[in-house]
Amino acid sequence: MGMDLTVVTAEEWLNRGRDSSHDGERDLDLMVTDFLETGGGAGGSGGDSWCSSDSDSGFSDLSYLSDKIQFLKYSMAQHETEVLSAVCTLMLTIKEKDLHSVKSGTCNASCIRFYLAKLLRLSGYNAAVCSAKWQGGGKVPGGDYEYIDIILSDTDVGQDDRLIVDIDFRSHFEIARAVDSYQRIMELLPVVYVGTMARLNQFLQVMVDAAKFSLKQNSMLLPPWRSLSYLRSKWHSQHKRHVTPINQEGPEMFSPGMHGQCAENLKRLQFDLQVEQESERFTKKKSRRIKPERMRSQGARAP
Repeated sequence: MGMDLTVVTAEEWLNRGRDSSHDGERDLDLMVTDFLETGGGAGGSGGDSWCSSDSDSGFSDLSYLSDKIQFLKYSMAQHETEVLSAVCTLMLTIKEKDLHSVKSGTCNASCIRFYLAKLLRLSGYNAAVCSAKWQGGGKVPGGDYEYIDIILSDTDVGQDDRLIVDIDFRSHFEIARAVDSYQRIMELLPVVYVGTMARLNQFLQVMVDAAKFSLKQNSMLLPPWRSLSYLRSKWHSQHKRHVTPINQEGPEMFSPGMHGQCAENLKRLQFDLQVEQESERFTKKKSRRIKPERMRSQGARAP
């Protein structure tokens, strides 16, 4: 199989894989430059250290990883399933006019998160927006990230449970020049992640393994902002819960110049959610049709 050895530009890597944190941008800029200068963008030997230390599980079979993703996607407790259904239903009700300015500078979908958290609280959930921040160190760039969490009491496991809600889960795993089989795995991921930290960790490990395999086909190495350590930092770092927007100076209504990108993100996420739901309905319908056919077939063979 021929290898595409074209060097990936810094712009391509950044557009594919970069967080929009302000304090962490300089950290990440330096790491991108270092990564490319040491040959990480096109399989240079100097970049081996970027991914060799980051928890290689040894899995290289993408079909196995695909099955693992599907298993993880549906391995949910009853209360997780109920919250996921509520989150997706509420996400689809959000309109552009509901988006308000929640902080100065680039919004990065904060307006969507805060409004969704508000809808969840109105539905009776203890939901808040979590802002996490971490310092760079070693091979992990510093940065910050926002997500929603929901604290549930008296769950079916008999204790309080903290569920993570990430409204754009697939975006964390976008990589340059992904092979087709990796793209198919990406499409199997939930559009919106709702679940425990333990299950989230399993998703992260599988996707890092899959990304390494895909990049290896193009003689490329895993960039630091797609490493397991960096991904885990987003949800495992110290965080603050916010019920009201951070640094809000009075409510400001949506305007295309201020939230144009957020409006586009909302449309994309809602479209992807609808596609995901329709696909799952089709799969369930197909499964129900197959079962009677199997029963008839078994009955015909019975003595």
